[in-house]
Amino acid sequence: MLQRRTMIAAATGLFLLALSPALAAETIAPNDTARFLAGLPPAESSPLAPLTKDGAWQQHARNFDAAFGRLDQSQLAHIRTWSASNITTPQPTVFYTFSGPDFLYANAFFPRAKTYVLAGLEPVGNVPDLTNLRGYLAPNLYHLHASISTLLAHTFFITHRMRQELSVGSLNGTLPILYVFLARSGKTVREVTRIRLDEQGAVQPDDGPVRGNLARGVKIVFAGEDGEADTLYYFSTNLADDGVKNSKFLEFCEALGPGDGLVKSASYLLHSGGFSKVRDFLLANTRAMVQDDSGIPLRYYDPKVWDLQPFGRYLGPISVFPGRYQREYAVLFQKARPINFGIGYRWRSSESNLLLAIKTASTISGEAKTSADAKSSGDGKTPAEALPGAALRRSLEERGSEITSSETGSTRQ
Repeated sequence: MLQRRTMIAAATGLFLLALSPALAAETIAPNDTARFLAGLPPAESSPLAPLTKDGAWQQHARNFDAAFGRLDQSQLAHIRTWSASNITTPQPTVFYTFSGPDFLYANAFFPRAKTYVLAGLEPVGNVPDLTNLRGYLAPNLYHLHASISTLLAHTFFITHRMRQELSVGSLNGTLPILYVFLARSGKTVREVTRIRLDEQGAVQPDDGPVRGNLARGVKIVFAGEDGEADTLYYFSTNLADDGVKNSKFLEFCEALGPGDGLVKSASYLLHSGGFSKVRDFLLANTRAMVQDDSGIPLRYYDPKVWDLQPFGRYLGPISVFPGRYQREYAVLFQKARPINFGIGYRWRSSESNLLLAIKTASTISGEAKTSADAKSSGDGKTPAEALPGAALRRSLEERGSEITSSETGSTRQ
């Protein structure tokens, strides 16, 4: 009998030991995790507070203080000033496709948004119980810093380098980076939930296997200085036409529209026929587009629909992307206004180009009337094909069929 009790006690102890990391992780607030990874002190009562005495973390904090200080001074502060002067009627939602975990620039260009939707191929990944990394902090924090080094220095991720750095240690995927960027943007992380989309494009908890290619991601609720709850969605999903066809990602986005759009350092994927669905979605469902020349080709912007405002200097694509020079861009940018920050692959401010495309008031008014007429017809429901976005997409598809017929190009992300 005693032997049996001893075995039960031992088994119970092992069971509790197996659970202990999960239980410990639950006691660590997500905001403390975000701040710790960002090199900022967590709450004094946090289980992570003792780890801030580790020399590796203290060096990490000094490195990040310097790096993010330089970035804000040379880039983000100038972008916020530019945005306040030029994006005068921002929408509550931002669609940032081909973004990876780049919340920094989304927030700088659109600081007043309430919902940010980011998407890329990179997986969400994991943030383990950081208290279990005692003794292993140095290599994990090093790889975290290395994974974002090109964005901090040159405004964009080198995807394969980020994947390589985050596949080595315990911190992997985009979630650790999102934590860092939120904390360094002055945000307070409140809730973090893994999500998936259902067949209607609605968000569901990601608590089991997903059928087909439905998009999966993470939802982060956070607050800024005003204390109001804002939301960041990151989806790990294929944005090519054959991917979004079944992922329901665009259906999810359309329910949040109209919004504003951001595209930069996007490998010129929107120049090819293989990404026409995302391109048409952005043109149909945004009120303002901010992009470099790797975004939507200029020929897709109907001058009757869009007011095009060029900034910076257009020198054409870098040598990695031959055949993407746009003569129309060169002509448009002859009258460009200067900018004092860099963006895109030509990241020096003296070489960067930025296009702000704002949908005209008459177009917005026509869209609103079409939507109102559709809702007032029939049983009061809005047929999907009667929505203004859908009508514009049809028009774009007809207009684009001639444009894309001669297009060739890579469909890599």
